[in-house]
Amino acid sequence: MTYQAFYRVYRPQSFREMSGQAHVKRTLQNALLANKTTHAYLFSGPRGTGKTSTAKIFAKALNCEHAPSSEPCNECATCLSITDGSHPDVIEFDAASNSRVEEIRDIIEKVRFAPASSRYKVYIIDEVHMLSTSAFNALLKTLEEPPSHAVFILATTEPHKLPATIISRCQRFDFKRLSTNDIIERMKVVLEDIELPYEEQGLKVIAQSAAGGMRDALSLLDQVVSFSGEKLKLEDTLLVTGSISQDVFYELAEALKVKDVAQMLALLEQLIADGKDPLRLSEDLITFFRDLLLLQTSDDLAELLELVSPEERVFTLAHDFAPDLLYGYIDILAKTQQEMRFSHHTKIYLETALLKMVQFSGGILSQTITSGEATMSPELAQKIVALEQMVQQLSAQLQAGAPMQTAQAPKEQRPRAKSPNGYKAPTGRIQEVLKDATKQDVQRIKSVWAQALSQMQKSQSALLAEAEPVAASSSAFVLKFKYDIHCQMVADNQSLKAHFTQLIAGQTGAMYEMLCTPEETWLKLREEFVRDHGLQQQKKSQSEGNDGVELLEPPPAEMPEEPFIDDAQPLASQDPLVTEAEKLFGKDFIEIVED
Repeated sequence: MTYQAFYRVYRPQSFREMSGQAHVKRTLQNALLANKTTHAYLFSGPRGTGKTSTAKIFAKALNCEHAPSSEPCNECATCLSITDGSHPDVIEFDAASNSRVEEIRDIIEKVRFAPASSRYKVYIIDEVHMLSTSAFNALLKTLEEPPSHAVFILATTEPHKLPATIISRCQRFDFKRLSTNDIIERMKVVLEDIELPYEEQGLKVIAQSAAGGMRDALSLLDQVVSFSGEKLKLEDTLLVTGSISQDVFYELAEALKVKDVAQMLALLEQLIADGKDPLRLSEDLITFFRDLLLLQTSDDLAELLELVSPEERVFTLAHDFAPDLLYGYIDILAKTQQEMRFSHHTKIYLETALLKMVQFSGGILSQTITSGEATMSPELAQKIVALEQMVQQLSAQLQAGAPMQTAQAPKEQRPRAKSPNGYKAPTGRIQEVLKDATKQDVQRIKSVWAQALSQMQKSQSALLAEAEPVAASSSAFVLKFKYDIHCQMVADNQSLKAHFTQLIAGQTGAMYEMLCTPEETWLKLREEFVRDHGLQQQKKSQSEGNDGVELLEPPPAEMPEEPFIDDAQPLASQDPLVTEAEKLFGKDFIEIVED
């Protein structure tokens, strides 16, 4: 007989031989013993997790001559014929190569016939997600109400591609990735059967490369056995799988700890020259730092290690790094790994990631050999010395009886006026504008207001439709909003403010700063400013009097110039005709003449 691959020779033939998937095995075995099997099953999960093997074992248990039983006997004629694929009542159908509706119709035509020599007619449809839409539609009715002797088992790696109508008619079993221990135990059975000595660390490397798939693990094991001589060694598995030994990662971590960039990049260059994939290397580095975190957490987690072995030097290395530093390394590598998937320059990305890790300031616990105390940076040491000297000087002054100088409290700043919806108007800046406000500036803003609004998008101009410039200086203008929510939306939208001020500057030739305030806040600010300004003017007039005589009418040249505030009340609140006219033509095109 010709040579067969390990994954074919050592395919499990009973539920007992299956690795992992305990939730699937127990459910199916209980259904077999209670004779409560259904007509349709859906097995979904990653590749190499035992979907097709479970389907064949279940088909043997259904038709075994010793049924009902939780395990097939694998000795009767029915079990033996199903195992070698010659039983007429167990049909294995590959949907990947038979996806047309004609092949499904052939199944539908034959499913109504009774089994030839067994209790059930079992249809195993592998890669069922490859069927066409018309094929699914043809299968739908038969899958819902098949004959009592028919059982459908659908297997797929992509269940999201199946129609919901198909999934709802099946009992669904999700197969999970196999653990590293399950894969290692199965490989040990294979190696003991062929009587080949092995190193367990080599099996761990193969299991990690398989990424939870038993078929991939047995295929890699087959390659390593063919490459090895009288013993399966760790070096052989590293060479065949393309993985990296723990010693290389240890040297990389040591170079990273002492920030030896040259040594670190030289190691990376050597790995790339040996044919290592940078993307795979980044994954292994993430796993390595994850193992160091586990060793930091507890010594009892050695069984969960995937890449390193629990040696004394590894324990020491793990405690040389701060946890936040290791978290930072993993985060940098994970982000770099995502970027590498869409680039052809993966080596450059990995080199950049290592440089980032060297410069990462998460904090490394570099301990001195002599005293065992953590060292600190020179800058921090200088600051501590300066603080100690300051404390000594203050203590000496207190002992000498000198009064202790207390720092003056900072001048209390006037809080911004806060509107009911939470927006804080820039009151200090608005008051500065009011001090320099002139009528010419606000009239200039109003003259180009309508034209600037017409050049904006409707969604943006709608926010400014109920706004009005009420004061302006040579560098800024105050915009009063009727509604607080519009004021906050405009104030928070920096792009809108920049665009609108550029439109104003294009019309006026001057760049203004736009200050937004709700109407209620503006009324308070204007009242306070007028009151304060009037009081200051009165005091100045009194100080300029002759021999205590109050100057009732000071000369115009000595009168301080009052800032211009457009506080005219709109006539809309007085005359409804004026209000309607302003809505139709705008305020800038209406002149009100009183008789």
